[in-house]
Amino acid sequence: MKRIVSGRTALAAALAATALAGCASTPAATPPSPPSAALGGFVGAAGAGASADAPPPAWWRLFDDPALDAHVARALAANVDLKVAIANLEAARAAARQADAARLPATVIESGAGPDRADRQPSTSSIPKTSYELGATIAYEVDLFGRLKSAAQATALDADASRAALDAARVTVVGDTVAAYLDLCGAAANRRLAQAQLDMQQRSYDLVAEQLKSGEVSPLELAQAALLRDRVAATLAPFEADGRRAALRLALLQGKAPAEAEASPSACDAPPRIATPLPVGDGAALIARRPDIREADHRLAAAAARVGVAKADFYPRIQLAGSAGLIGGGFDAVLTPLITWAFPNQQAARARLAGARSGADVALANWERVMLRALSEVETALADFQAEDRRRAELTTALSQADVVVRRAQARQRLGADNYLLVVDAERTRNDVASQLLLSQLRIAQVQVALFRALGGGWEPSSADPPPNRDLARAAGLNSAR
Repeated sequence: MKRIVSGRTALAAALAATALAGCASTPAATPPSPPSAALGGFVGAAGAGASADAPPPAWWRLFDDPALDAHVARALAANVDLKVAIANLEAARAAARQADAARLPATVIESGAGPDRADRQPSTSSIPKTSYELGATIAYEVDLFGRLKSAAQATALDADASRAALDAARVTVVGDTVAAYLDLCGAAANRRLAQAQLDMQQRSYDLVAEQLKSGEVSPLELAQAALLRDRVAATLAPFEADGRRAALRLALLQGKAPAEAEASPSACDAPPRIATPLPVGDGAALIARRPDIREADHRLAAAAARVGVAKADFYPRIQLAGSAGLIGGGFDAVLTPLITWAFPNQQAARARLAGARSGADVALANWERVMLRALSEVETALADFQAEDRRRAELTTALSQADVVVRRAQARQRLGADNYLLVVDAERTRNDVASQLLLSQLRIAQVQVALFRALGGGWEPSSADPPPNRDLARAAGLNSAR
């Protein structure tokens, strides 16, 4: 049976609950301090090839390759991993709106109609009658101890973390696209180099064959020339496979089927490279820029807010419910306060609090891991870049020396001072050095990509970009938070 409460008593109860709710507070999450190394410059930035300038948002444009820019734009617009991340973000935003709506009064309107079943005397003049019902119910939970507020904060922070995860996915997609393009160009350049070496070895073989006919060399020299030619020819097929593999990766990153993969990039004669010193910024900018650090920070704050939700479960929940309606031809109104409190057995609440605190500890450990990993990735990429840059310079010098050795060996062989085996050995050495130099150039470009990925750039829209199409912006993750 419902108890009807007078308007004055209900109003007093509501005012008292509102006053208590104003005194309630939600524990604020205090973000941990980053390590001191994250607030200064990078150790590796003091070496050659790097600068303290901030990296640009569209860092791949430093390669100055329009074909690469087009590949990245297509990947950002159609990548399926980004579509998954966007869907996750929308789900997180919906959960945040749902948690925020729980802090507002809930209203329900009901109506019904049916035959009047009241007992009446049977009569031939009886007329069937119908009764109508119309009612409205309002329920409001007074958030005295911040349970609803903490829950809303946690879901809002989860949505922020999902946004950061989308940005991290964009960084990954951009980095993978640039790396695949470099592999595609590198495979094409390696194949061209191998083909040029094969043509050279074929000419050498033809020359030795003519010398064998005139008796100037023995069959041993001809066999050595054939061996070197066939050895170079055997490298062509793997380079073709590398190019096809890279083309398939590019197609996948751009949301295309394997049949749509490009056979080779347009105007890609060699792997592109960044000619200017690499802008790496400093550790403080890294913290603000890397999406995975922002995601870990939001996850940590959300975990702290859930501790507040668990603490609120130790205290009573107070709900104010009211209903009014036309029932049976009369008006009825009810205002009912409802108190729910799990007391004195609070073991379940203590278990939930322990779980929430453990979740906060996990989030804190993950934050520290992500922070240290970010710093380590940047320093490692800088060290790799500087070491490979020195190796490229040494290989460039070695290739010049190898060309000199080949010319001198050929001259001595023509004069009869040495046999053709010396020429074969010199040409084999030069081919190996040329291949290593090309691989070093490709390796430098790959390390540069790894460095910019570690710096966390590529998710921000560049100020120089034209405003994107709405559908394209949504697919690329550029739409503003709703």
